Amino acid sequence: MITTHGQPGPLTGLDVFIGGPIQHAILPDGFVGPLQDAISTAIRTVRDSGGNVFSAHAVEQFGAKTASFTPDQVSVRDYRWMQKCDVFVPILPVLDDRTLRRTDGTHVELGWATAMGRPVVLITTQPFVDSASHLLKGLHRVGAVHTIDFDEFDGSPGLLISSVLEATRQQREAVGAGIPA
Repeated sequence: MITTHGQPGPLTGLDVFIGGPIQHAILPDGFVGPLQDAISTAIRTVRDSGGNVFSAHAVEQFGAKTASFTPDQVSVRDYRWMQKCDVFVPILPVLDDRTLRRTDGTHVELGWATAMGRPVVLITTQPFVDSASHLLKGLHRVGAVHTIDFDEFDGSPGLLISSVLEATRQQREAVGAGIPA
């Protein structure tokens, strides 16, 4: 399993799974630029704050290596990352027509995260666009979901650090107190 380790900082010791569209973000001329920028910023922000990053985008080089992986490999890899991570950070971009970019895999991962009790820090346009499903809009009722507005994240990536720290506060306090997970 390929992961990346950051330098010491406020997220030291935390495993952060960063997700978002891949297959439907690969265009004939390459990966969608603004989405690649947002995901790269999230990866860099977590690494620079000491967090360990799990990212299919990094492993698959933003689509350049996606064809090198089978569906079985991707499913097993991503499921293992979800089991191991402390927090899931999906990035759900909105298209010019105000609909969410298609990302079947990220929505499966949101289900895994919720079912496994993983906190989620969701980066997407707020309020949710009309095309967002009821299940996505209501996910905070069944899981620990924190939301960052996409444009606010773009202007202030440090919001991700404070949101990850808040989302993982209880588990970090339990570990600090010596309470088994």
